[in-house]
Amino acid sequence: MALKNRKPSTAGMRFRVDLSREVVTKQEPERSLTISLHRSVGRNNQGRVTSWQRGGGHKRKYRVIDFKRDKRNIPATVNAIEYDPNRSANIALLFYADGEKRYIIAPEGLKVGDKVIAGDDVEIHPGNAMPLGKVPLGMAVHNIEIFPGKGGQVARSAGAGVQLMAKEGDFALLKMPSGEIRKFRVECYATLGTVGNSDHFNISLGKAGRSRWRGKRPHVRGVAMNPIDHPMGGGEGKSSGGRHPCSPWGQLSKGLKTRKKRKLSNALIVKRRK
Repeated sequence: MALKNRKPSTAGMRFRVDLSREVVTKQEPERSLTISLHRSVGRNNQGRVTSWQRGGGHKRKYRVIDFKRDKRNIPATVNAIEYDPNRSANIALLFYADGEKRYIIAPEGLKVGDKVIAGDDVEIHPGNAMPLGKVPLGMAVHNIEIFPGKGGQVARSAGAGVQLMAKEGDFALLKMPSGEIRKFRVECYATLGTVGNSDHFNISLGKAGRSRWRGKRPHVRGVAMNPIDHPMGGGEGKSSGGRHPCSPWGQLSKGLKTRKKRKLSNALIVKRRK
């Protein structure tokens, strides 16, 4: 997907870089596949703010995505490629042979009119889904299940892709975009190809107002606060508080390991990302 620079007719347009969205073929979502989206805007069940800098933003409808790909051996035709405000990737609207409609994450290269299918023995084609045990070595996959039957949880954002490195007994070894090599059960389903819309990270919003449209409020640095509000606040001039960067509650924010030492999934990590 190509990038599009705007004419600097206003200050906000001067630094704005958008996607051309030439692959998007439908503007309105499929009504039967949308539900109302309730957003917590950073509040917990008591109404107290637990995540800062969230709130406002344009209303959205949530598109129900088929992460499980549990309609096995039933062919589907790609009817449209759509924009989804709830994720960085585009989504594809599938019309199944039995009349059902579903959304999936649109992989790179998938076009309107293409045929996709999920099953144990299907063709090697972007958008098809199969168990990791059936995927050829070296193939890039996305939307990977961690637990068989639960639905894809790994590699779902724009441009994401995971490479199948090896198969050892009941496990497949996958190399993550971060460089981490991790074990997955060979029964876990994955979708072939990489996620489309890989130029998403090149977008430049151009002005602060576009962040507000997305529900992001201004982020205030701790060193700009008063001492009562943040451990790094206060001081004459530009002072960093004389201590390492931390959260408002004193949690160190650079280099402190927060992963549990006895986490069960540690046994599935073959090589760390660092």
